[in-house]
Amino acid sequence: MKRSTVKSRGEKPSQKAPLVTRSPRTVAQKRAIADRVLHDLQREYPDAHCELDHNNAFELLCATILSAQCTDVRVNMVTPALFAKYPDANALAAARPEDVEEIVRTTGFFRAKAKNLITMAGSLVDHHQGEVPRTIAELIKLAGVGRKTANVILGNAFDINEGVVVDTHVQRLSRRLGLTREADAIRIEQALMPLFPRDSWALLSHLLIWHGRRVCDARKPRCAECVVRDVCPSV
Repeated sequence: MKRSTVKSRGEKPSQKAPLVTRSPRTVAQKRAIADRVLHDLQREYPDAHCELDHNNAFELLCATILSAQCTDVRVNMVTPALFAKYPDANALAAARPEDVEEIVRTTGFFRAKAKNLITMAGSLVDHHQGEVPRTIAELIKLAGVGRKTANVILGNAFDINEGVVVDTHVQRLSRRLGLTREADAIRIEQALMPLFPRDSWALLSHLLIWHGRRVCDARKPRCAECVVRDVCPSV
């Protein structure tokens, strides 16, 4: 397969899936693939869910901030201690940076993450009565929170489908499947939203992430095991 000459926008190598030579051109063709992808991946992964351990919106927000440049498995190893010591926004807002840093050290960029967590918690206390807000506009004003994190919180903590979470797996699979030729996460999200029912947006991200982790690997995709291989233009 020929690699794209599209200029990189700062993605990791795993994000820069090549453009598909036989990529579908019409919206109808893309919707046909999208329908099959949603149906077949739901059947393949009936238990697909957010793999960041959490009990409430505050815990999910903290975990998602920590997941930047870090695996969910590693985050899940440190959050029990974090939540035991700081169970809510009031407690975390009053934390000493060095104490939070020590807990989250193994997630990488621990000083910046600790600062974001404490600042975020302070904003919740000062502006939201200690509760996690339920709109993208309010969420992205919090330290360490961008659109992807906001979509994670809304879709998984509140069952609000405002957008599609686009991580490295969703970026890669959406291009391999020919659903978009974009490389930028926000443009990929904008391309995916019209192709899938709104009430499936949060689930869609989980399905693509689970498939990306288990079958559609960045370097060596196991196409022979793929349940959507017959509609995938990359095969």
